[in-house]
Amino acid sequence: MKRTYRAVQVTKPRSLEVVEREVTTPGPGQVRIGVEACGVCHSDVLTVEGADPNIRYPRVPGHEVIGKIDALGEGVSLWKVGQLVGVGFLAGYCGHCTPCREGDFVNCQNQPVSGVASDGGYAEVMIANAHALAAVPDALAPAEAAPLLCAGLTTYNAIRNAPARTGDLVAIQGIGGLGHLGVQFANRMGFRVAALGTGADKEELARSLGAHHYIDTKREDPATALQALGGAKLILATAPSGKAMSRLIGGLRARGRMVVVGVGMDPIEVNPAELVFGTRSLEGALTGSPIDAEETLAFSLLAGVRPRIETMPLEAAAEAYGKMMRGEARFRMVLVMGR
Repeated sequence: MKRTYRAVQVTKPRSLEVVEREVTTPGPGQVRIGVEACGVCHSDVLTVEGADPNIRYPRVPGHEVIGKIDALGEGVSLWKVGQLVGVGFLAGYCGHCTPCREGDFVNCQNQPVSGVASDGGYAEVMIANAHALAAVPDALAPAEAAPLLCAGLTTYNAIRNAPARTGDLVAIQGIGGLGHLGVQFANRMGFRVAALGTGADKEELARSLGAHHYIDTKREDPATALQALGGAKLILATAPSGKAMSRLIGGLRARGRMVVVGVGMDPIEVNPAELVFGTRSLEGALTGSPIDAEETLAFSLLAGVRPRIETMPLEAAAEAYGKMMRGEARFRMVLVMGR
């Protein structure tokens, strides 16, 4: 292996630069990964925009990382050199807070985030905690697998952990980076799928992804439209707009649930009567564990779920990030390494 590698680091908010770094040896409990692909996610704003108040620069962003292990740190026995692995949003867990002691590692109170607490995957090489790794099937192309570790994992887990049963109406709000995967997952799991988008131009796409119904929220009230279909057992809210999500709750059937995975800056407004009368609920969902990631990848391979991606080389990271932030990505930007 070369003694140096290229990385894209943030030195101050909104400043991405390509640098050459020295290759380091992984510490105890760590592995070194030769990165092959890394997705560009909206959560990268934590580093690139300085949205995390505790961010320390310089920092390499990226938490949808696929690559092969090329070195093992002391004490790592589960993984092998040459194995294809992935690293998602969660870079590990502390192991001693109350959620960790209860086995709820996803909600660790001292949760390190890939590309925020430590350098991420906008680089040819990454050091990762061994317990943050997910095994990746060789049959999945790295560039397609990368978004499944965050956008895919988030939507897959939210849908499969909801109380909906086969044949129930599941509504997916937003047909973007998260939503276009949510529609596919819901369809392959055997649900009746309603896609909610803004504009008639998105209907053909939504149906091609597996939606049985399309609701244009610009032309009709989404809650009324969902009730006309019998009411949704699950609404997966992926578009980051509290105002848009507020319009959906009335579309739930009795004991229906709206799960929020898109994080917007404006609040969701709820009429308490809509929750109390009908026993409806509103909750959030945060990504998943490495085992959940492996199950997401396995199901995607089995059921033919794939993200629609646009690839760019590492040196175009700033361009890829900008395109994602402007809403011009269709639907996930992925950096690929030409090592």
